[in-house]
Amino acid sequence: MRVFQCAVMGSGGVGKSAITVRFMNGSYLEWYDPTNRKQLSVDDQPCLLEILDTAGIDQYLTLNDMFIRESEGFILVFSLCQRDSFDEIIRTREAIQRIKSPEMNQDVPIPLVIVGNKSDLLDEREIDSTEGEKLALNWNCTYYETSARTASNIVPVFEDIVRQLRRNDLIKKQERDKDPNRRKRRLKSKKCVIL
Repeated sequence: MRVFQCAVMGSGGVGKSAITVRFMNGSYLEWYDPTNRKQLSVDDQPCLLEILDTAGIDQYLTLNDMFIRESEGFILVFSLCQRDSFDEIIRTREAIQRIKSPEMNQDVPIPLVIVGNKSDLLDEREIDSTEGEKLALNWNCTYYETSARTASNIVPVFEDIVRQLRRNDLIKKQERDKDPNRRKRRLKSKKCVIL
């Protein structure tokens, strides 16, 4: 079974842990472990999703860089009630592109989902839906508004990132299959030792 690695990133206090725990346990922040694994079925195909919640380490840039290097996909979370958290995900995406650029292939986009959390707090809202949708359109990714408190749109976020990761696997496989030198390299690298 394929294990997908995904980092949940964003400013402090936007609900990264609440979203992760809601997805993992179906509860609202009863227990917390920053690295979580969950087996799920997306489009009738099982997978194991390893979710790295970066909560509590936002201020440590070297740790953020390490999580970016190790992750295949990213869920960027901001609070619909905090304008500065929206600006922070823009900086986070720039860091992802900078760190991933040596291994990035132009044909293979970085799996990314933007999440505007705390949609249940209507009176405190500072970010309009159209802003999130416009950003997602510019970045060629998807946008969800969620509420970890009410469990609104939590599961679709994680299913979406799995679909994007699978799509990238398929694109990479097709590119490898097109390479005429791949088979020659594979044959050259085979060795036999008889003792």
